[in-house]
Amino acid sequence: MPKLLVPFATPDLSSLAKSLKGYLDERHNAGKALPSHVELLNLLARAAGHRNYQALKAAAPVAHAAPTTTDVRAARRSRVAPEQVDARELSATARKTLMQFDAQGRLVRLPNKLSVQQMACWALWTQFAANRDYTEKEVNAILNLHHKFGDPATLRRELVNMKLLGRECDCSRYWKEPRRPDEETRRFLRAWRAGSR
Repeated sequence: MPKLLVPFATPDLSSLAKSLKGYLDERHNAGKALPSHVELLNLLARAAGHRNYQALKAAAPVAHAAPTTTDVRAARRSRVAPEQVDARELSATARKTLMQFDAQGRLVRLPNKLSVQQMACWALWTQFAANRDYTEKEVNAILNLHHKFGDPATLRRELVNMKLLGRECDCSRYWKEPRRPDEETRRFLRAWRAGSR
């Protein structure tokens, strides 16, 4: 599997260096050892204005590294062809839902029709990792990467209402619910993935 790349950018390199130096000076004055790899990632993320590396990772668009020779050989051995989707297999709801997404797979508008809105939420659900906790801010960051109309709160609420995401009563923790879409939704998701490559 290719490595995931997390881009890192800062608007002011001087401020980043100053902030990072301050963190390192504090550690040195406290008699602590040099930071570990994970601690250094967290220091860099905090110096760039994020709470920690996980928050940076959730907020940043994640890209896959170019496949290695081993990845290419493994793909050839598996002989898995790209999944073709016949539009005739799709229901009217699935076809209408596909029209709500742009070529990059981002939701362009919140659909008015409830059945279309719910099917669109399944596509957003696929963007969350199983067995991982998210803060509300991290959920918003993921949703913001995958929609274009600037309303992550409504999307987050709909995902919770559909029981695609679970959350604590105080909204301090969110998680992806282990759900299985019905056949109509699975066909839609195959078409959505094929269209957003």
